This record gives sequence, structure tokens and C-alpha cells, in this order.
Amino acid sequence: MSILECVRIALRALAANRLRALLTMLGIVIGVAAVISLLAVGRGAQATVTQQIQSLGTNLLFVRPGAAQQGGVRQSQGSAPSLTLDDAIALLQLPTVAGVAPEISGSGQLVAGGLNWSTRILGTNASYAQVRNAKVARGDFITPEHEQDRANVVVLGSTVATNLFPAGDPLGQTVRISMSGQAGVNFRVVGVMESKGGTGFGNADDQVFVPATSYATRLSAARTVHGDVTVSTVNVAVRSVADMRDTQQQVAAILRQRHRVAVDDFTIQNQEDFLQTISQVTGTMTVLLGSIAGISLVVGGIGIMNIMLVSVTERTREIGIRKAVGARRKDILLQFLVEATVVSLLGGLIGITIGIGLARVVGRLGLPGPFANALVTADAVLLSFTVSAAVGLFFGIYPAMRAARLRPIEALRYE
Repeated sequence: MSILECVRIALRALAANRLRALLTMLGIVIGVAAVISLLAVGRGAQATVTQQIQSLGTNLLFVRPGAAQQGGVRQSQGSAPSLTLDDAIALLQLPTVAGVAPEISGSGQLVAGGLNWSTRILGTNASYAQVRNAKVARGDFITPEHEQDRANVVVLGSTVATNLFPAGDPLGQTVRISMSGQAGVNFRVVGVMESKGGTGFGNADDQVFVPATSYATRLSAARTVHGDVTVSTVNVAVRSVADMRDTQQQVAAILRQRHRVAVDDFTIQNQEDFLQTISQVTGTMTVLLGSIAGISLVVGGIGIMNIMLVSVTERTREIGIRKAVGARRKDILLQFLVEATVVSLLGGLIGITIGIGLARVVGRLGLPGPFANALVTADAVLLSFTVSAAVGLFFGIYPAMRAARLRPIEALRYE
């Protein structure tokens, strides 16, 4: 008996019991739909997080101070005043470094007209826009001249601009900035940043930028015992991914030499390592979601085996007649295996359609956070289809073998 003939017989048997066939497929349909939709959500979350990290800039090293100790108690990472503006300038000597952008940050109150807004104040330099992939929507970013002149200029994040100037153009307007309870200082708005949206790494739109030199002299900046201005982070852009490891070692060597320490009083984080770690975490989450959904495929397979056993019992006399007219054991085995596989494949196709539809619905709902995007990939569809076929084949083996082992005389006597 050919495969095509077996498929024809299987379809005819399914058509004779449509409701039962549909209920048998239901477990596979739900399982495949769940696998595809949950894998799509997991892959979408992975892609979203990766995009957010890459939007911070490319080929980045993040240099941060170490942990301070007070009374024998080690404080949080970054609490030691061990990095300075001069350290950031010194890193520019490395030939593999494309740019360096220090950060001095703190919370402050901004007042413009009758409105006020509390936000993050970030002191940096002209290289920040290039290093951190930050783009200006209107006006200009901080320039080297602003740094040199310690100019009272500020670049607003889009959220800050919207809240302080809801009905007007902020360019050229005056904003009063006060920090740590000190008297406010007037700054002139020279630019407004493009919106990046809130991410798991903070809201990049809810902050303002001023020259680091102005921050240190006009606002509030901590200093070392030698009077050097301390920074919270030094962003180092490397020219090539291939140079990341070597540059990281060279940066560490320069800082050790400058600080004259035996134990590093700073930490260096590699963006590639950070991205790899996040990818592993989200990848594990995706596999977990797919595995949970895969349990329903097993349940669906058990349903197929149950119904096929019922089918063998109902068609015992038919099996006897087939054997009596010359059907061999392998023909009966093949017939019921194909029937179980057809049920599973049809359920898989329906489940794939529903799963893709659910993924698109999730994408259109605009959920907050990384789960706002659902990404259906070809490998997930192929995996679901293959597994559904394998489930039908596996759980159809026992009923098919039971049918094939029936003796013709006993089967013909069965009522």
C-alpha cells in the first residue's frame, strides 16, 4: 500500500468522524499555537533588549569608580571618588579609542517661567553625542567652545522640553537649574534631543546635558583631595570590535599608572560582554517559555494515542477484512501511523496559523517593556511543525502496532 493511498484512507476516516477528529487535533492546535506565540514573545523581547543596548552606542567600554570603604564596610560599586576628568582626557592618547565622554551626574530642579521639573543633570563633553549615539532634534549639542568657556548652556531631553515648554520653542530660552539646595543658576537652552523612549536602562529623554566644566564650576561636583573633579562614568568608544579586548587592557593599564594603586579602584565593563549576558538571559527565558508551551504538545499527543486506540477498537472488523483479502501487517501498521500523523500535521498547520495571529495581536497591543514586540521566526515555525509531526508519529506507534497484531479470524468475529 502506497503512502498516498494511506493518506486518502486516513482523510476518509477523519471525515467520517469530523467532531472527534477536531477534538483530537485540539491539543496539538493549542500546543503549536502556544509554542509559536510564546517563542515569538521571547524572541521579540530578546531583540528589543539587544536594540536598546546597541542604541546606547557601539563598541563601548564603561569605566566606573570602584567601591569605597567606610569603617571597614564596603559600600556600593561606584561610590569611590577614584575617576576624574583628567583620567578621561588621558584615555584619548590610545590610538584605538575613537572618543571619550565623561559623565558627572546628579538630580536637580529646573525652572522655566512658571513651570518646574525635577530631572537628572548630566555634565559631559562634545563627544558624548557621538559616543552614546545621541542625536539632537533641534538646535545644537555641547561644543568644545562651550567646554572651554564654561558656558552656561543646556541641552534638554525631549521629556524635559515638553514639560517646561509645552506650548513654545525652548531654543534660546533661559532655564534656572539648582542642585543640592544651592541657589539656582541660569542656563541658556541651545538644543533639544531626539526622543529615545524609556527603556530598562532608564528614561534617556528625562535628563538634560551641560558642559562638564560648567557643571563643576557652576553647579555641584565632588572633588578629590587634590582638587580634581570626579566623574561617575567614563564612556570609551573603541574604533573596532576587534580592538575591544586590547583597548580594555590598555585603559586599565593607564588608570593603574595614573592612580598608582596595586588593587584596581575602578571597574571596566565591556558592552559586548554585557550584550552577551543579556542575550543568554533572554535566550534562556525564551527556551523556558517554549518548553512550558511544549508540555501541551505532549498532552495533545496523548489525546491522539487515546483516540487512535478507540479507532482501532471500532475498526477491528475492518482490519480483519483487510487482512483476509491480503493486507500485510506492515500495511495495517503504516495505515494507522499515517492516520495519526495526518491528524497531528493538520493540527500543527492550524496551530501555526493561530500562533502567528496571536503574535501579531501581541505586537499590536503595544504592551510596555520588552514584551511589546513579538517576533515570529522561520525556525520557530519549522520547529513547531516538525515537533507536531513527531508527536503524531510517536504516539501513533502503539495503536498502529496493536492494530497490526490483530489476528484476522478474531478480528472478523469481533462485533
